[in-house]
Amino acid sequence: MTIVLIATLLYLTATALLVRAVARDDASRSPTWLWPALPAMLLHGGYHALVAIRTSGGPDMHFFAALSLVGLGMAWLTSLVGARGRMSALGVVVFPVAAALLCGYHAYGHEPSRALGWQLATHAWLALLAYATLSIAALLAIMLWLQERALRRRDFRPWLRALPPLADLESLLFRVIAVGFALLTLTLVTGVLFVDDLLAQKLVHKTVLSVLSWVVFGVLLIGRRRYGWRGVKAVHWTLTAMVLLGLAFFGSRFAIELVFNRG
Repeated sequence: MTIVLIATLLYLTATALLVRAVARDDASRSPTWLWPALPAMLLHGGYHALVAIRTSGGPDMHFFAALSLVGLGMAWLTSLVGARGRMSALGVVVFPVAAALLCGYHAYGHEPSRALGWQLATHAWLALLAYATLSIAALLAIMLWLQERALRRRDFRPWLRALPPLADLESLLFRVIAVGFALLTLTLVTGVLFVDDLLAQKLVHKTVLSVLSWVVFGVLLIGRRRYGWRGVKAVHWTLTAMVLLGLAFFGSRFAIELVFNRG
């Protein structure tokens, strides 16, 4: 409990410092928010490792544990992306979410997990990393939509200064989508290679939704390269693909583990 409490307080401290820095438009020049954010993320990861050691099994990959690990991945990616420039505004959303997911795991998680072979472990970690990366892309898409909407309406609010230039934000969005798409591709490939019952009854909907999400992200990247898709169209495609991926990753876990009470 102590680790969770300290990590949560550090996440919230980082959020408060980031809000102040964004308001003053000096988040990139003086990233003081990194000082509490870094130990918070280390404690977050350490808590998962401690649970794995105590249960004498593999890393917990159940519903709340997976959510918490995705939150941790998003926090690390935010720190990498936001350490320079105005992209640090992502942390205003990501750090509190990471803290909430860690608390949720502490309160409702800790289910025993069997040790996974390296094949299944590789597939599981790739899936979590892909989801974390594409979740960052979804947040960037929402930021892009808000900025475009405000500019079209000539609604020049002070918060607009906290966002990066539109062209930079759009460029980063597609770079993150490309990385996430590559990770999602590897996830699907390792699933085909290493998961024996990939098309079993409890996994078929997860597989179908994951493939549909992969197709939508792929079409978006092709549309960007060949037809110059951008703006609202890119936002719609990104969020559609993310909804499909969310249903595949956590909709299926929620139904199997919490509704039907099957591990």
